[in-house]
Amino acid sequence: MKNTTIGIGIFLLPALIAGILGDASIMAYVLCGLMFLMVVLCYAEISSRISTCNGTYAYIEKAFGPFFGFIANILFWFGGGVLLVAALVNGIASMLFVTFPFFDIQVYRGLLFLLLFLFCVLSNINGVKQVMGWVKSTTILTLLSLVILLMVGLYNELGTACIMLFTAFIGGETALNIIAEMKNAKRAAPYVLVLCVIIVVVFYSLIQVTTQGTSASTLINQKALLSAAASKTTDNWGIKILIIAGVLSVFGSLYSGIMVFSRVLFAGAKDGLMPKYLAKVHPVDATPHWAIVTLLVIAYVMAILGGFKQLIIFASISMLLLYLGVVLAVIKFRVKGGENYPATFLLPGGALIPIVTLIILVWFLFQSKPIELIVVGIFLASLSVIYAVKVFLNKRNLKKSVAVN
Repeated sequence: MKNTTIGIGIFLLPALIAGILGDASIMAYVLCGLMFLMVVLCYAEISSRISTCNGTYAYIEKAFGPFFGFIANILFWFGGGVLLVAALVNGIASMLFVTFPFFDIQVYRGLLFLLLFLFCVLSNINGVKQVMGWVKSTTILTLLSLVILLMVGLYNELGTACIMLFTAFIGGETALNIIAEMKNAKRAAPYVLVLCVIIVVVFYSLIQVTTQGTSASTLINQKALLSAAASKTTDNWGIKILIIAGVLSVFGSLYSGIMVFSRVLFAGAKDGLMPKYLAKVHPVDATPHWAIVTLLVIAYVMAILGGFKQLIIFASISMLLLYLGVVLAVIKFRVKGGENYPATFLLPGGALIPIVTLIILVWFLFQSKPIELIVVGIFLASLSVIYAVKVFLNKRNLKKSVAVN
């Protein structure tokens, strides 16, 4: 969970949030944290009903059928995966800009993206063990540097902020993509998810309190808020530590995110939702190499075309729609069909928590600008057309096959 949340929420988003809200930034963290805790509670119930490696999109498909499963799968790997990965490499370039100004030039940013993605492709194809080794290393280094900054630092418009900050909490639920590999998964997963979210909210709040010593006017122009805060509290060594820790942490997020979201693309192909070639595995390393390569090629294009802020917003909207689907699935199973998927963890208060969560998610969703919602609406309409064509072609091929036999 750490490498899909803390890297974004600590090293990349605080400058944007502080530039919008100033000293009230902490309120956005608390609000987003409480909202995401409610989402995770809904995940806790549905994950106790359905144990699957396909996570979010599988819950939606089980509840509402293959069409919504198709939409959810693409929203997951493209909106939550491709756009997030593209945002992360832009974030790395922005942090390096603090020390190396030439990374503000598009050509050099493009070369950096290419090198990062090539490394990620090769290492992810080689296997999960290598990925997890890097994740563990970056976790230790990142948390150590942040604890140092916290010790030194502590001693010495809301809607727009929330829609960006929301991305900082995305990632906890992705652990459910490997739930089938957990021991006693249905019982353990709900409690682990809730505990992780609480820890992350507390950690974010401490970091934001420490960094808000920098004036809002300075923060608006900062590429990375922690670098600004470090310069106020720890002199040059603090800046260097935070830039190194930031790049390592965000790269850890990038690295593990590619592993998770490429598996979502791979799972969709196995389920017949995506082209068949994406379901192939490497003959030696047994990894979904074509899914990895395809995801990163699309992510590279998006990274070149978009900036960190806009990519994060569209990633947030995509994940909000997925969370809406999951919450609606929880409500549906409460009303009908739950007997087919018995729960080992039920939320107290009946449907109260899912309904309140649904209302909050809709509020968050409509904090987006109208043009952003229109773009997402066109995207969803296009997916609907693609699905209709896909079904038509499948039926036609089936008829031909029957006629031949």
